[in-house]
Amino acid sequence: MSTSGSIAPGRPETLTKEEEAKLKEFWNAALKVFGVSAPEDSESSSQTTAAAEEENGDSVTSPTSPDKKKKKTLGRLLSRKEKTAPPKKETAAATGAGADMVLDTSDDKYGHTKEFNAALASQTPAELRDAFWGMVKCDNPDALLLRFLRARKWDVDKALVMMVATMNWRSKEMNVQAVIRKGEGGAAAEKDNDFMMQLRMGKSYLHGLDKEGRPICFVRVKLHKQGEQSEESLERYTVYIMETARLMLQPPVDTAAVVFDMTGFSMANMDYAPVKYLIKCFEAHYPESLGICLVHKAPWLFSSIWTVIKGWLDPVVASKIHFTKTIEDMEAFIPKENIPGELGGSEDWTYTYVEPIADENAPLKDEVRGSALQSAREEQVRQFETATRAWIAAGATGGESAAAERKAIAKKLATGYWEMDKHLRARTVYDRTGVLSPNGEVDFYGYRKKVGAVETSEDDID
Repeated sequence: MSTSGSIAPGRPETLTKEEEAKLKEFWNAALKVFGVSAPEDSESSSQTTAAAEEENGDSVTSPTSPDKKKKKTLGRLLSRKEKTAPPKKETAAATGAGADMVLDTSDDKYGHTKEFNAALASQTPAELRDAFWGMVKCDNPDALLLRFLRARKWDVDKALVMMVATMNWRSKEMNVQAVIRKGEGGAAAEKDNDFMMQLRMGKSYLHGLDKEGRPICFVRVKLHKQGEQSEESLERYTVYIMETARLMLQPPVDTAAVVFDMTGFSMANMDYAPVKYLIKCFEAHYPESLGICLVHKAPWLFSSIWTVIKGWLDPVVASKIHFTKTIEDMEAFIPKENIPGELGGSEDWTYTYVEPIADENAPLKDEVRGSALQSAREEQVRQFETATRAWIAAGATGGESAAAERKAIAKKLATGYWEMDKHLRARTVYDRTGVLSPNGEVDFYGYRKKVGAVETSEDDID
């Protein structure tokens, strides 16, 4: 992904016909899980994919693609009729269907299949639908689904399992919405020192862009001491930073860069638990979100640690990690003017934490306005789902009108999210410093304009 406007393969704007067919198949399956009636069953959707592949003489199906028996079993799960009974019966139906699944778990590193079945057993289709659209935020809905498809090499069944497992993790295990709604203001008010200490010291911070236009998260490893914060606090902090970084992705850029500054590293800073958790987040719940990772100035004693860590990594993620020793090494990925001076760059900028401001999160309590915006968004979601069903039903050779309608609604959903944002998310240091604007625009370098501005005094005015 580059700042010149090029868009990587497998994105909404660059889909081949085979990839678009896979996306339709994925939407067809997802809508059924969400209890939204779909225009055709899984078998028909699979035939659409096959038709596109035959027409193009190629296939995006992975070599480990599910066999016919697996497809049929998953089809029975996803073909369950929309329930009109009370939620308890819906849950029971989901439990039975989940137990009937046959999926290949040989490469299920993070237990996604178990999480998938747990989600179907414990949540109604309506709850799963709400969890999905809560995860979308300002994303293009297609782009979000495509992250899971690319992560699972275009295997629709595995992508669906991964996505539903992630929704279950977000809503039940991590409660992501509660983390971002509480935010810094809530943590400060509750004297959550574990959480706030990490923000105040700048253990990690988001600042600037690399050569590909990706927002950068700098992690100052020497500021972490094992045992200073609870494991739960470290996990909440990690998710908080990742959710904030998601809001800073400006299309066509859809991945972030991470720089681990190992200056001054010692064994007192080594803590395997948060490292494993970060890896899990990138691989299991935020797929296709990491662009590059730089490990800067790692000392010799880190080599044995790296041997252990590398064993935990998916090869695709491991390929994105680069070791840099000098500023020249780092300049291959980040312009020197965007590298902070503490790392040897020429950017005269230092992280400074700005404390929460009184009443900055007042909109979170405005239930009337928040409810009105949510109702408007729900109507847009319904319109998008209707257009999606029409797009799927059109098959491989039609649907241009529905596709155009979906694209227009997706833009409205993105704009509408920013109208709702202050009613859903507590303000961050990036909101307070003007890096993240209320309309979603991101400007890491606003301070440069202020420094370069020429002040005008009364004496200059004729």
